[in-house]
This record gives sequence, structure tokens and C-alpha cells, in this order.
Amino acid sequence: MTNHMPRANLTVAPEILSFVEETLLPGIGLKADAFWKGYGEMLAELAPENRRLLQKREDIQAKIDGWVLERKGQPWDATAYEAFLREIGYLVPEGPAFTIGTPEVDPEMSSVAGPQLVVPVMNARFALNAANARWGSLYDALYGTDALPGKAEGKGYDAKRGAQAVAWAADFLDRAVPLAGAGHKDVTGWKRDGASLVALVGEAEHPFEDPAVFVGFTEDGDRKSWLLRQNGLHIELVIDPAHPVGKDSASGLRDVVVEAALTAIQDCEDSIAAVDAADKAEVYANWLGLMTGTLVDTFQKGGETMTRRLAEDRTFTTPDGSTLTLPGRAVMLVRNVGHLMTTDAVLLDGQETPEGIMDAIMTVAAAVYDLRKSEGPRNSRKGSVYVVKPKMHGPEEVAFADRTYAWVEDILGLPRNTVKLGVMDEERRTSANLGECIRAVKDRIVFINTGFLDRTGDEIHTSMQAGAFIPKEEMKGAAWLKAYEDGNVDVALADGFEGRAQIGKGMWAKPDAMAEMLKVKIGHPEAGATTAWVPSPTAAVLHATHYHLVNVADRQEALKSRKRPPLATLLTPPLLAGRNLSAEEVARDLDNNCQGILGYVVRWVDQGIGCSKVPDINDVPLMEDRATCRISSQYVTNWLVHGLVTKAEVEDALRRMAEKVDRQNAGDAAYRPMAPSFDGPAFKAAHDLIFKGVEQPSGYTEPVLHARRREAKALQAA
Repeated sequence: MTNHMPRANLTVAPEILSFVEETLLPGIGLKADAFWKGYGEMLAELAPENRRLLQKREDIQAKIDGWVLERKGQPWDATAYEAFLREIGYLVPEGPAFTIGTPEVDPEMSSVAGPQLVVPVMNARFALNAANARWGSLYDALYGTDALPGKAEGKGYDAKRGAQAVAWAADFLDRAVPLAGAGHKDVTGWKRDGASLVALVGEAEHPFEDPAVFVGFTEDGDRKSWLLRQNGLHIELVIDPAHPVGKDSASGLRDVVVEAALTAIQDCEDSIAAVDAADKAEVYANWLGLMTGTLVDTFQKGGETMTRRLAEDRTFTTPDGSTLTLPGRAVMLVRNVGHLMTTDAVLLDGQETPEGIMDAIMTVAAAVYDLRKSEGPRNSRKGSVYVVKPKMHGPEEVAFADRTYAWVEDILGLPRNTVKLGVMDEERRTSANLGECIRAVKDRIVFINTGFLDRTGDEIHTSMQAGAFIPKEEMKGAAWLKAYEDGNVDVALADGFEGRAQIGKGMWAKPDAMAEMLKVKIGHPEAGATTAWVPSPTAAVLHATHYHLVNVADRQEALKSRKRPPLATLLTPPLLAGRNLSAEEVARDLDNNCQGILGYVVRWVDQGIGCSKVPDINDVPLMEDRATCRISSQYVTNWLVHGLVTKAEVEDALRRMAEKVDRQNAGDAAYRPMAPSFDGPAFKAAHDLIFKGVEQPSGYTEPVLHARRREAKALQAA
């Protein structure tokens, strides 16, 4: 920190200083002195409040631990527990009914339902792929995944596999945009007559059952496209008889392109490993490039040099002859870090400052470029900045976030509520007080999302001393989890989210299991959610089909009369409560959790990979991030606390699973084996997450991972 430079009442790391003064500020008309003065004043006021809120978390947790330990061995008393939580301020009084009033929200966030991508913004290629995932080929998504049985044969185009994709897509079109008296598979041609479009089956004409689905077209000789809209989402039928796929189609249908990822979260949090000023400068630079529209990434793939940049908008002619321009990119949100972590990138009185406040001012300042654009690709056409705020505990912390972004708006000269907040409902105190959390940002909120992975981690940590938890696989069927998922929708609808803001659901964690996703994830729009997370552009394309088959607005209307789950159900922890597990069950879960922790942590600590496909204990690739690591580590800690496993058994499992993870990564030239020494930063991180799991704030993984990653970087630089 000796190379930090003074600015106002702060000292700033050179990587952040140069990014701000040479790259960030010149294009937004804000002088460096004014920026640092405003930032310093904001930190002076908010940093102590941030510390107070974190201490309140710890104080509340200590009181909960004491209450359950006093009643150890007694039956769970839900009534007494709820009264206790109200007494200590964990539960707050519920105020009068209200409706959110967030202004100037883009339709992708307010009124149209569709998939949402989450991607590490630190990886420029992934960030661009996510931004460009607004449109995608349904044929390609089907052809290249297990959505269809079997797989493509040979190196070139497999016509048999292609026919499978064509048949599946035709069936989908029959359900989404049906023709009157014919199936899409039977179409031999198309006829556009003025404002109408009809399908031909031989000489017979078959209009769409709802002719209004036809909203646009392009025509270039034999190459045409028909633009359809249903449930607010677009489908493009691409006609090209000369194409290898089109020539096999009687109608010349080459592809079915669907509007897929309406929104994309560019993540500065759980999916990246940014632990110092250099890392953070890289994160901010990529987000800035997305906001200016200048981010480009060049890479090698299959022996060829490829370049990614932001996609252009798409233009069609409407049936009445006017021009229809549709966005070529997802509307992007940026996920800032939560309130917990501090950073040495900016110091106040020689002390680290809240990383979340640094994220707030840097990412919003970068978005000013988008707000001031007069040409080129726009992110928000309504003039808003969309920020996702994770890991907040209760209404007071949400109100603190509101004040933080108000400060940022004032420093940057932005109108109040320019910054819109997506609130992650992923901590127990937020779930239990969700209506009041929403009220705290009622004129700024743009989504509420169930982060069920982190939420499970907090469920375990909050009730760590209450008893041993049921096995991880059983948690998916626990009563509290359904109450949480249903309650999130119920509260959001009661507070006026319908047609105004997103109600979101969580990630599909099996990126290669698309057939299973197609069967399972339709449950998210059926639950009344207007969006749900997907791990890839391909998954976004396939999940988009669900929003054509389910009218979310209709589902929300039907759900409004549903009785809200009792608070006691949400607050009763899923404990074994005297049930005995077999030695085999315990050993299996222990190995599974230890393998998952190590498989994720070794990439995070040694290689700085914050999110990736990690083989599980059965070698099935799963999408892992800090949230999944939080669950696994807290599980083992909980079972250790309550004597289901011993320290020796955990140590043994860690060593055996480290060897397994080493074997799973044997083909990675950058991988550093953990065995046989078991003394590297990665293995130590996994060890700390378990054996120091009780003392980790809210069971979060960040403090351990950040410390061990910095240790690894220092060793690698030596």
C-alpha cells in the first residue's frame, strides 16, 4: 500500500487511480478533484454505517445462537421463536400496503418475460457473449445439446440430427404460434399479401390462428424472414432455400431464431475472483467497455482467430410498411458486491473501505456513457442504470443501499432514482421481512430474485447451533424452501410488481443437461416469475421457449388470490430432530460436499476462476460459484458441530477428495495438484471454510477465499 496516492481525504491504489482519471472520467465531464472529493465525503459518512450494520448481523446471530442453545434438546417452539425474533428486531413490523413506483424502466425489465443470463464481467469474451445472447438459433441449441436424444455423427453437418432439430422446432411452433388447420412441419411455402402472412400446404392457404403474431419481415430475393411476436417475445423464421438446411425443407426454412436473453447480469460478485486493485480495475474496464459499446475480445478457437464485439440492432419492415428496429443485445445489469467486504484499493484514514461502495460509484459512473449516447448501441433506452445488489440482511441494509446510490447520483449529477436496484432475496432476514425490504427501495426497485443457493447457506448458518440439518439432497423438498419461493412471488405481486418490475428465479446449475432443463425449468414461469437465470446463451435460447408456452401475466393474475405461506413455515429450520442417518449416508454426503468445495476452491484460489463447470463427485459438470461453496462448507461445519462427523473424518475426506479433484483436472496444464502435500493455499482455503465455518460472517466464503487467493498470487509472483 506504500504506492497509494493521495486524493482528497483518500489514498488510492495506482491501478484504480489511473483507471478513474485516464479512462473513466474524461468522457463524462466530471473533474477528478470533484470525483474524489465526492467519493471521500460519501465514504466518510457511509463507511461507519456500513460497519455498524455488519456488527448488527453478528449481534443478532449471537442472540439466536444463545436462544437455541438454551433450549437444546427441547421440541422446536415456532411461536416462541417468532416472538423472540420480533423482540430482538430480526423481524420488523409490517407497514401499510403500498405499490412500487420505479420510473423509466425498460420493457425487458418491466413488462416482458424471458430468460436472464448471469456472466462474469471479468471475462470479456463471456461478457460479450452474454450481451449478444438476445437472439439465438433454436436449431443450433437443439442440434448441439442433449435436448434431443443422441448426438451428431461425423465432422460435418449431420442431416439426420438436423432433421431431429427441425421436427422439435416445428412442434414448438405448433404450440407457440399455431396455424389454422395445418402443422408447421407440413408447410411447403409462405405467402405474404400486404399485411397478412399465410402458410402454404400445397395449394391450400393456412393463416396463423392469431394473425396478429405476424409483425415484420425482411426480403432479399429468395432469402426472407418472417418475424412473429407472441407473449411479447419474438420468433424469426429464416427462409433460405439455398442453405444446406433450407434446401431440405419444403418451405426453405433454414432456421428458427428466437429472442432469448432479454436481460443479462454482468457480475462483479459471486462469479469472479477479484481480490485486489488490479483485478478490480480489470472488472471496471470491461463494464465500461460494455457501456461505451467499444469492448472487443479476440481469441483463438478451433485454430482460427475470432473477434467478439457488441451486436447491432435488428431491423424489419412491418406489415404496414414502416420500420421496426429491435434491440440486438440483452439489457444489461451490473451486480455489485454486497456490504460485507472491504478493499485496500481505496483507503480512508489508512483503513480499508467498503468494496460495495467502490463498486457503486465506479459502475454507475461507467454507465453514464450509455445514458449520454446519441448514437450507437444503447443499453437502456429509458435512461436508467440497472444494478443488482446481493446479500443484504433486512430492510435497514436495503435502505442503506438506497442511500448509497443516492450519494452516487448526486456526485455524478444524475436525477434521483436513475439507478434502479435489483434486490437479491437470498438471506433469511430479507426473506422474513421482504415487504419492508421492498418498501425501502420502492421507487428504485426493478427486480426481486430468489437466490436459493445463498439462501440455503444462510439458513444453515443462522440455525447452526439449533441442530444437525437434513442431507443436502433432501433440502430441495424442505417446507421452508417452498415457503420462500412462493412467498417471494406473493409479496412482489402484492407490492405491485406486475407489469412494473421483474420477479426472478434462480440458476440452472447443470449447463450440459438441457433435456432436463427443458422439463424442469418451465416451472419458473409457471410459478409466476417473469425471469429465471440460465448459465449460457444456449440455455437462454431453450429456456425462452417456456415463455411462449406459459403466459406469465396470466399466471400472476391467477396467483394473486393464493394464500401466503405462514411465517412459521419459513422460519422453522429443516433439522434432523432426532432422526439418525446411516454411516453410509453420512459418509456419502461428507465426500460429496468435500469434493464440491475442493473442485471449486482450487480453481478460484490458484487460477482466479470465479465460476466454471466443475465435475461433481460423479464427474457430472455443475456450475459452481461462491454460493454453492457456501452451502457445502456450511453443511460440513454443521455436521461437525453436532457430532455427525469427526474432525478426523473430515480431514480424511478432504485428502481423499483432493486426490480425486487432482485426477479430474489432470488434463489442465495450468492446474496445481493439491496432493500429496496438502499444504497449498487452495487446500488450506477448503480446510478453513469448514473448520472455521462457524466464525465466518453469515457463513460467507469471501473472507477466506480472498485471503488465500492473494496468498496464491504472491507465491506465483515470487
